[in-house]
Amino acid sequence: MTPPVPHPLTRRTLLGSALGLGAAAAAGCSPAAQQQPGGSGAQRTVTVRLWDEQVEAAYRSSFDAFTAANPDIAVRTTLVPFADYFTKLTADVQAGNADDLFWLNGSYIQPYIDNGLLMEIGADFEAQRPGWIEPAVQQYTRDGALWGVPQLTDGGIAMYYNAQLLEAAGVTPAELADLTWVPGGGEGDTFLPVMQRLTVDALGVRADEDGFDGDNPGTWGYSAAQDLQGIYYNFLGSAGGAFQDEQGRFVFDSPEGRDAFGYLVDLINTHRVSPDAANTNDNGDFTRDQFLQGKIAVFQSGIYNLKNVADGADFSWGIVPIPAGPRGRVSVVNNVVVCGNAAAEDADAVTRVLQWLGSPEGAAPIGASGAALPAVTEAQPAFEEYWSGQDVDPSQFAEQGRQPSIGAPTGERYGAALTAWKPFFNEMFLGRLPVEEALAQAQQAANEAIEG
Repeated sequence: MTPPVPHPLTRRTLLGSALGLGAAAAAGCSPAAQQQPGGSGAQRTVTVRLWDEQVEAAYRSSFDAFTAANPDIAVRTTLVPFADYFTKLTADVQAGNADDLFWLNGSYIQPYIDNGLLMEIGADFEAQRPGWIEPAVQQYTRDGALWGVPQLTDGGIAMYYNAQLLEAAGVTPAELADLTWVPGGGEGDTFLPVMQRLTVDALGVRADEDGFDGDNPGTWGYSAAQDLQGIYYNFLGSAGGAFQDEQGRFVFDSPEGRDAFGYLVDLINTHRVSPDAANTNDNGDFTRDQFLQGKIAVFQSGIYNLKNVADGADFSWGIVPIPAGPRGRVSVVNNVVVCGNAAAEDADAVTRVLQWLGSPEGAAPIGASGAALPAVTEAQPAFEEYWSGQDVDPSQFAEQGRQPSIGAPTGERYGAALTAWKPFFNEMFLGRLPVEEALAQAQQAANEAIEG
């Protein structure tokens, strides 16, 4: 649900002065409680910020129903692209003009909690909490308090495939669904050979044939890239490694980390079965867009791209499990919450909208549109019914979500850490910095960043 490389929250913009940020947010004027132009003045407006255009469309349907039942409150959405979302949210919170409600994920919520910027999801929501999926409630509970209303859940990661490109290469979906990667591409590796069969240069030579020209691509077999949620967390987990320890320190510089990242870097730079990192390091949508254009045979991603693939692909496609590694198929599982702005002027109106979004009726349009899997349990069947009507079976995401998982990114200074490690990861994925050096330097920089 989250592209891989967001602009981070930095110490200067968010955590340079906890008191200063809290004061700025409290002193500003929230967009809530606006009077309707030309109206009686009785209707209040609550604003909701999010980053997903598919869910925004579903929200509009949901909020129409809310306002029909609550004519004194109108709800307006604000869509901010994910790449700019957290930087802009930080700036707007500081200026005191952030929206009344806004989405947050596990990587970025902690500073908002620590600085008193969020409404607690407390007694007003007790009757609803049993209807929210427990992993989402647990992910956003700190010291016994919940800080967001669960909205979306990802399940696990899977692989989308282009059926025509598979057929042209003589690869069956059943074969694709039963692949294993081995560190270094050693004995027993079935993933790399299949990706080589699926990769074709501009002259029609496949990557497993003599004369293949990786500098002159036609179609790539796979979507290896610097994609945290879609790609490298999963390879790291299936190698038996971890990205962070229980204290939030970064531990990816490990034998397992070197195995996982080394394999990915080789897919891109040695075997040339994935796009050059110059295209993907700073464009989280590149591999998805190339898949939709028929230029990538296998696109590894989450349920958050299901509607994009269904709406954008003009070819037959399907979904299969991710490859197994030394520890099997291990995926990252994440959830998104909607949070109340503690500086909102009309806490009652904001609470009522939050309650609506946490209800089956409020969350049902998300599932009914196929935009995402709601984190409200009773709204999930609508998602299944939508995709059943489209002859699409999304159950692989839920199935992977039930398998062993690697912990989702988290931490008070996670954004600052990402800023610190990103330049080293860029050079590593470009093949210009050896994996061992890149991971060691990236981990040191990331841990120094969280120490301030």
